[in-house]
Amino acid sequence: MKLAILSRSLRAYSTQRLRTAALDRGHEVKVLDTLRFGIDLTGDEPDLQFRGRPLSAYDAVLPRIGASVTYFGTAVVRQFEQMDVYTPNTANGIMNSRDKLRASQILSRHGVAMPATAFVRNRDEVRGAIQLVGGAPVVIKLLEGTQGIGVILAPTTKVAEAIIETLHGTNQQVLIQRFVKESKGRDVRALVVGDRVVAAMRRRAQGDEFRSNVHRGGTVERVDLDPEFAEVAVRSAHIMGLRVAGVDMLEGDDGPLVMEVNSSPGLQGIEAATNLDVAGAIVDYIADQAGFPDIDVRQRLAVSTGYGVAEIAVLSGSDMIGQSIDGAGLLEKDIQVLTLHRGTRVVPNPGARKVLEEGDRLLCFGKLEHMRSMIPARSKRPKRVRKLPKDPIHGLPDAVEPANAG
Repeated sequence: MKLAILSRSLRAYSTQRLRTAALDRGHEVKVLDTLRFGIDLTGDEPDLQFRGRPLSAYDAVLPRIGASVTYFGTAVVRQFEQMDVYTPNTANGIMNSRDKLRASQILSRHGVAMPATAFVRNRDEVRGAIQLVGGAPVVIKLLEGTQGIGVILAPTTKVAEAIIETLHGTNQQVLIQRFVKESKGRDVRALVVGDRVVAAMRRRAQGDEFRSNVHRGGTVERVDLDPEFAEVAVRSAHIMGLRVAGVDMLEGDDGPLVMEVNSSPGLQGIEAATNLDVAGAIVDYIADQAGFPDIDVRQRLAVSTGYGVAEIAVLSGSDMIGQSIDGAGLLEKDIQVLTLHRGTRVVPNPGARKVLEEGDRLLCFGKLEHMRSMIPARSKRPKRVRKLPKDPIHGLPDAVEPANAG
């Protein structure tokens, strides 16, 4: 295959290892500076330019997008996707993982265990948020910090309030997170490639440092990952939209707690700790998948007039409980069930005889009018815009619009 590695750091260990692994396997590989691309939207087909010239054809692209170029870098990756070039990490996946709040919201929605987390902006609500996560000590995290930068342990509520107020004063957004004492300065990094964990290591903080990142002086050792941890790591990466990722987990009393999903994990520490060819595993996976570029399913399926994608929930009292997919009349209504979500399990392409249970969520493609009839009705909005009342504002003293509003 012809592989492009997007990286601003040609000499970085991870970039060089990926390039070497590709060359050793007989692939053609180029390392391209992410910021030297131009997105060409002038023609009939989406295209890219590199250093001012049309980009040659590639079979696959591996993004190594740094935090400082996230916006432009993901725009380039998105353009590769529009050109049907395979990438293991989509632009949306990279954006999801780069923002800690967005990542936490997505993982929480899918029932992934994490340290208790809160996010507030008003200073009057900070103390309540600290109590919400279990009280001090708490960990304060900048939303876009990397390598342990912007992660602070606040021993008391007063210290936490002072730190958060200072950061808010510089327009920094922070997460407030429970300090998991039982982890004892340790965490586990699992390197996910495709549907499996190819390598894992345990990182330990040194001295009084609570952050176990290698860049903070932490030590690493190979670890044989418990199946529960491996399953959580793979599931978390997939939920974020990533097929190559480093998943960091704390060893909580009740099992793994996901801290972060990294879309551009460093390879030097984990290859040294495990003595495994992680770069080779990544290249092999990309080569196997290069003929199957990732597509925006909702975007593609919604093109047909009258058809679209919707999620149908099997709620308490539904006539579908205990019925098979066929028996529930879905196929008769021209509705195809793409996946069935049952708790934390996902059943792809469930058969017509699959019996539905309360709480199931069905991701479906079909006629929108038929699917709408199966979703509980919501209160309807007024069909027309009403006239502005004579007293449009009341109950507030001297409401004044800012001069720069709008």
